Amino acid sequence: METPVKTPRELLRTLPGDDVRQILWRFADRFDLQMMVQSVRAVARGPVARLVAEGARNSHEWTPEKDRLLKAFDEAGITSVFMDPHQGGYLEGPKNLALALVAFELAWVDAGAATGSLAGCLALSPIHERGTQEQRNYYMAKCVPAQPGEDREPWRGAFALTEPIPYVGVETGLLGGKVRVAEWKEGQEPVLQVDKRGRFITNMGFANFVTAAVDSADPRIKGTCMVILEEGDPGIYDRGTPTKKLVHQLSSTNDPVLSLRVPASRIIGGYTVKDGVIVPRYSHGEIIEAVFRRTRVTVGIMTSAKLLSAVEPLLRYQRTRFRGGESVAPGTPRYELGLQQREDVLHRLLDVWATGEASASLGFAAARLFDELDPLERQKDEIFAEQGVGGGSAQFKALRRLQKDALDCLHQSLEPENPLVKYILLDSLANVLCPATKLWNTGHGANMMREAVSLMGGYGITEDCPGFLGHKWMDAQLEATYEGPEAVQRRQLSVTMTNEIFLAQFHQWIAEMRELAALKPGTGACTLASAMQMWLWTLNYLQHATDADGAKLYQSARQGVTFRLADALCWLLASRCQILDVLELEEQGPQSPALAEGLAGLAGFLTDLCHVQAVRGAGEVARIATELVYGYQRHPAWDAEGSGSCYRSDDLVALEAVMPGLASVARDVVESDGSHPAKAGPCVRFEGMEQFMRLRAKLDGCLTGAMLAKDRAAEALTKVMIPEALDYPA
Repeated sequence: METPVKTPRELLRTLPGDDVRQILWRFADRFDLQMMVQSVRAVARGPVARLVAEGARNSHEWTPEKDRLLKAFDEAGITSVFMDPHQGGYLEGPKNLALALVAFELAWVDAGAATGSLAGCLALSPIHERGTQEQRNYYMAKCVPAQPGEDREPWRGAFALTEPIPYVGVETGLLGGKVRVAEWKEGQEPVLQVDKRGRFITNMGFANFVTAAVDSADPRIKGTCMVILEEGDPGIYDRGTPTKKLVHQLSSTNDPVLSLRVPASRIIGGYTVKDGVIVPRYSHGEIIEAVFRRTRVTVGIMTSAKLLSAVEPLLRYQRTRFRGGESVAPGTPRYELGLQQREDVLHRLLDVWATGEASASLGFAAARLFDELDPLERQKDEIFAEQGVGGGSAQFKALRRLQKDALDCLHQSLEPENPLVKYILLDSLANVLCPATKLWNTGHGANMMREAVSLMGGYGITEDCPGFLGHKWMDAQLEATYEGPEAVQRRQLSVTMTNEIFLAQFHQWIAEMRELAALKPGTGACTLASAMQMWLWTLNYLQHATDADGAKLYQSARQGVTFRLADALCWLLASRCQILDVLELEEQGPQSPALAEGLAGLAGFLTDLCHVQAVRGAGEVARIATELVYGYQRHPAWDAEGSGSCYRSDDLVALEAVMPGLASVARDVVESDGSHPAKAGPCVRFEGMEQFMRLRAKLDGCLTGAMLAKDRAAEALTKVMIPEALDYPA
């Protein structure tokens, strides 16, 4: 009999490069974005990396050395990414994916530099999203770097929302900044007096203008608004003192004091006058909602970049840990593998890498979604303007009437012809993916950065740690609080994830994962589908269940329920996006000459990472769901009610004669003298929980093979080739 020959398994040859990332994140057909990435990378791994290596993070002040970064951003085209071509930019169409890629490349080296770059876009975002056409054209053009032949300096902006303690801190719904009518002559435009004290305002050390959120302190102005303040306006434009940050020192952060007189035309979005009262077209809340639902995604991607940038330094550290000792000869396993002779460091590094891949997949999926949503939102506003439908609640009611059409399209798998229906479908996803990206990427990502630092040993918390991992770990803590801390994201998710349009699509995702599991069983799609089904069952149960005292469980005040279920959802979303990205690579990779040769090993490794991450996410969902389903039921006690469900020893003896063997299956028995087993109370019974128990058992079974996938991926880590040194200074 012939012995079958086992074909050796293809392993990962090199770390994923640009050809891989372009396919995973869907910009392989965007030459403009590919060139932009290369330009940004040159700045990040050149001037930015040198500043960090030279110790520029050791000062809070905005120094001349740091200021030179602004010129580098201008020359590389980073400053112009946000603008349209007619405003002086070079990218046509929505910019969410482009800005996400910029953030990723800069944060790969230093998140402070990324924040400083993006803060200029954040200052312009209120104008871009809700400003008048005149405001957009004027300020966008001002911020574009000078073209050949022009003699001017580009403007820089800052976004002033938060107020100084002890006023309202980071509560964005309450404003200490005030606006009043300073002068209003007959037939002329009103002049406003704006007073604003900001806290933690990025770019304030050099900003020429500020977009500030203020509240009315005058009966002649209605509600809140955002106002553009310029450096040359009459009054006080005090940049304030630098904030003594422990992180992000390559961005300028100050606590400014602003007291300026400006024309009413500076109200972002414009205004109308009704019965002698200035009525801003948009409140400050409406503006920041439109801004943050996009910019939170880029912040989440900054943490993803940190995790993925940690892989190469960790691999190099693990392999070279014992080199240099007299007893460690080249060619020996101790010399060639170092710490990688042991499974622990390999498995922990895989957890870091898998988290980085999943968080990047989630973040870039959200960015692409907003690129698709943005033109639809503009179209929606135009349609409603033609129909005379105002903003806010009027639009909400108009869209609500189209929800049935949206559900019909989903159920019948039809592409919506009505742009408003398509907007409803995409908007329901964006309202979930945006806070999920910000919450999971920065929250769980910060925890995994701590794991990455710990894998470097004592080296990890030194200033010269390769890859600046210590700095990145600290920076991640701040990113978790940017644009609303974790509680804000959980609160938004607890509302948006119950939207019937989103849940209908979530149902389809479960079926999608089941189909993928049949075609690609190694991805963990089967595990993910079971976890998604358990999450959905738990959500439905909690929405109708009460606790032991009869109080409703799923309500805004029960954040121990709603917030934790939001956390569980994030694990599922990230894992799904990761799996879909790897499938995209398998489909498109063979068309790339640069990938064709090693694609099998690369795809196999990334598939195993998907499995590792899906299992970790499923475990989190199972843990949270089980705690919530059972945790609000009162445990039975050894009282009359609790003991009533137990067998009495005398009765059990009599029943044993009728049903032999009954005594062996009786869980709790109360003796004739009232004694009972030494525990808190009788075992819990699970009436009505049979379906949940089946789901849990099914999910546990779906974990089969997960550790084998991790072992395969760990073996690949010991074989993959890495460069001799990082491509930026240590």
